[in-house]
Amino acid sequence: MYFLRQLSFDKRSLLSLFLAFNSKMAAADTGDRTWGNSAWNLAATEVYGRPSTSLTDFIELTESDLNNETYKAGYHASHCMIYALNNDRIFATYKARANILMQMRFDGYIGFPGGLVDKGESPLEALNRELKEEINMNPKYQVKPSDLICTHWSESKKIILHFYALQVDKEDVIDIEKTALTSHDYGVEVLGTVRVPLYTMGDGFRGFPCFLTHSFIGNARTQLITALTKLNIMSTEEINAALNARPVPVKVFIPPSTTSNTSVDSAKS
Repeated sequence: MYFLRQLSFDKRSLLSLFLAFNSKMAAADTGDRTWGNSAWNLAATEVYGRPSTSLTDFIELTESDLNNETYKAGYHASHCMIYALNNDRIFATYKARANILMQMRFDGYIGFPGGLVDKGESPLEALNRELKEEINMNPKYQVKPSDLICTHWSESKKIILHFYALQVDKEDVIDIEKTALTSHDYGVEVLGTVRVPLYTMGDGFRGFPCFLTHSFIGNARTQLITALTKLNIMSTEEINAALNARPVPVKVFIPPSTTSNTSVDSAKS
């Protein structure tokens, strides 16, 4: 900024203070860059939304591991992948494989419905409560102990993550999506449901590989991949190919409509 270089050091300092003050005033007005009202408890739980600094932060646990003193002191959270097997063809081309529901969260991350386990609750009780709050889940869909897919421990956050997968019928997925719009948390904690595209398009990147590049909360991406593998929805080879895929940049693009219009004009003349 040229005009700043023309100011004396004192004037530049005053201007910096003024800009900083204005920034704080704007934040106070919009709430940006703060954790807001303590009633929402955002500050107390925001650490769970921070990315891990280690690739080995999440350790998969067995049922017997949960009796270890190391893990007994940690917090617990439960989340669920709601899915229906689906052999339909997308665009009459790509096999859908399954309808899998995830959600866009209030913090901009993609994740699964669920949340922290409250004192006195079991992981399953907490999950079914959260499903009611976040997507207004019909009580006829109850997650059961047999729906457990995996359990992880986060060393950095000292939290145990229980992950379940609830299978429903294909028609039920649509009903659940509709009902989610009427949930208590819709528009606040939950900004909408998202289906996972489980196919790969012609460039080898769009579809599932592209979806995997989005920002996921905690280890939600690992949970998704683990469920796809354990439920035999996708093979390990298919998943590895998606993880290693890279976008192909365009070199020269000729819109199809331009070509067709030229042909039509030529035919007319």
